Order: sequence, then C-alpha cells, then structure tokens
Amino acid sequence: MTMTRYTMLDAMLGRRRLTVKENQRVIALHKGRFMDILGPGEHLFSGYDGHLMTDMELETHDLTRPELVTSLEAALFRERTDLVEAHLIEVRTGPDEVGVVLRDGRIYAILKPDGRSVFWKDAGPWEVERIDVSADLALPAGLQRRFERFGATDRITRFNVEQEQVGLLFVDGAFLRMLAPGAHMFWNVGRRVMVKLIETRRQSLDVTGQEILTKDRVSIRVNLAAEYRVVDPVKAATMVKDFADALYREVQYAFRKSLGAKTLDEILEQKISVDAEAAERVRTAMKEIGLEVGEIALKDVVLPGEMREILNTVVLAEKEAQANVIRRREETAATRSLLNTAKVMEENPIMLRLKELEALETIAEKVDSLVVHNGPKGLMTEIAKLSD
Repeated sequence: MTMTRYTMLDAMLGRRRLTVKENQRVIALHKGRFMDILGPGEHLFSGYDGHLMTDMELETHDLTRPELVTSLEAALFRERTDLVEAHLIEVRTGPDEVGVVLRDGRIYAILKPDGRSVFWKDAGPWEVERIDVSADLALPAGLQRRFERFGATDRITRFNVEQEQVGLLFVDGAFLRMLAPGAHMFWNVGRRVMVKLIETRRQSLDVTGQEILTKDRVSIRVNLAAEYRVVDPVKAATMVKDFADALYREVQYAFRKSLGAKTLDEILEQKISVDAEAAERVRTAMKEIGLEVGEIALKDVVLPGEMREILNTVVLAEKEAQANVIRRREETAATRSLLNTAKVMEENPIMLRLKELEALETIAEKVDSLVVHNGPKGLMTEIAKLSD
C-alpha cells in the first residue's frame, strides 16, 4: 500500500514523503495534470504548507494485476507518450490477427482480432506472438498443448474425431476440409466453426412397420434391413440433409413399389430374398450421395389376424391332403404285396401249405385247444375250391 509520512522538518518546510513498494506503481497528477508515474522507493514532494500534496492526486496500481485498468488511460496515451513508453506496453491486433501474449514465456492472455490491451512493462517480461487467421482458424500444432494447459476455453473451440470417423470442417456454413482422427482446436474469433462427424464403419438401417397392399389386395406389414457404408463423406454430408434418412426413404419407396406388384403367395414364397431390380435401384441412387449399400433383406412379413387364420386353415388342409395321399399310397402298396403273395401260393402248393400252418399257429396262440378236420391237401386248398 502506498503511504505518506512526514517529519517535523518536513512539516516546517511543507514537504511530504511517499513510499511506493516494489510491486506498485503510482500515477501522480497535480492539479488534474499528469505529473509522473512513480516507481518503487521513497518520493519527496515539497510545497508551502503542504499545498503541493493537497493539490495532488495519486492512483496506485498493483503489478500482480499486470494489465492497466484506469479511466486515465486515454488521456495518458494522448498527453504523456514519454511516460507510456517508459512504463507501459500496448498490444494491438489487426482484423485478421490473434495475439498470444506471453509473460515470462508463458501464455498470459489471448487477444481477438481488432483487440487491444495495455500492460505494465515491469510486470513482464512480455512477448507477443501474432497469428494470421484470415486463411485458417486451426491452431498451430505447437500451441495446442500449451493452450490446453492454459485453459482458454472462451478463446478456442475443440473437437475430437475418433477412430473410424471422419470430421468435416465447416466455417460460417461453408465446407473447408476433412479432418483425420485426433484432437483439433480452432480459434473462437467470431466466426462460426462446426465439425460434422461421419462414421466410416459398416452400419445397419432398419425400415420397419411398412404397410403394403399386395397385388391380390391383401394388407401386410413388412420389415426390411439394409447394410451400408459411407465411402464419400463430403457427398454424404453436403448433397442431402441426412444421408441415413435418404437411404431409409429410398428403401421404403423402392420396396413398397416392388412388393405391391406381387401377390401374397409370391411374397411368401420369396421371403428370404428381395427383388433384385429394386435393390439395384437403391444402390444406384445411394452411390450418387456417397453411400455403398450392401445386402438388403426382407426380415419379416406380418399378416392381419383374419388372414393368418385363413392361411392356417389352408395349410392344415394341404397337410391333410398330403397325409391322405401317403395313406392311399401305402394301402395300394400293401394290396399289391398281398396280390403278389397270392400268386406265389397259387403256383406253389408247398408255400400254400406253409401259409396254412402259420395261420393255424397264430390261432393256436390265442385259444386253449384247436381241432382241425381237413384232408391231406390242406385247409387253404379247400378254401380255394370254395372260391372257384
């Protein structure tokens, strides 16, 4: 703190003493006019009955706040350029410049274009790095880490581009260039900086709940899926507002048209595949906006409740008919086998006798006693004669 003191001799001579510390500077005015800028030490002022001290104004500044902040600044620069040159440093930037103010080699302040600041020289040493931002707003690589430590969040804008991404840099709405993965910093100097991140990995898009009226006037709901990858990020970001939405609509329109031209039976028969012409039309349209479309699949076909019941009835009837065909085929085969056996027995009496014995054996297993009255030719021969 600036102090004034006086001795008895000073009082007799009308003098005053002023002590200024090492970390202080004092702007002294006499009768409203600049007198001096006082540095550290003791300063002696004389005047009859202390009138000089009475007519003086003293404004004390602490160098721990090295920027000059005073209402006297404009008058000081106008009236006393000698004091300004001796004690102050003025930093100005042009309309396309950013000023990086270094204090003892470290970033102290950043001045925007058309900026101005005044610092006490003795609070330095000071250096100023001027950077042209007319062509590029990107921070030089050497400054990025220094600014991260400085924490100038109001002067710079940071964007991170991850792996498998591409960053598209737009300045005031105009595309400037692509950014590789990593951290990127740009000057925040009144121009609008935006980075749009584009995924370059293969992605999947679901087109769900599409209501379609088939050729035979059956209302169905289908779900589709398409795989795609961005191969030209600039086209994908600039030719359409939302490339994923554009792909969604293209798949939707193409397959509503192709599926609507088929009957329900044709759609169900070809459920695992999609119309090749419609898929190729989608791929061609998306190639123009920088997308590479891979497989397009028809995931689900959802039928109304009544239609499901009808189809279940049809399927059941078809399965029953198939079962009847198989049953008749088996019966026919069994009858044919019996006919062949009969022909063999007719031509071979011994086989006929063996069949008779097999039949008697089967009957004997189910009764307690069995008496057979028959001639030597056998039971089956008599039966055959009866048949004749």
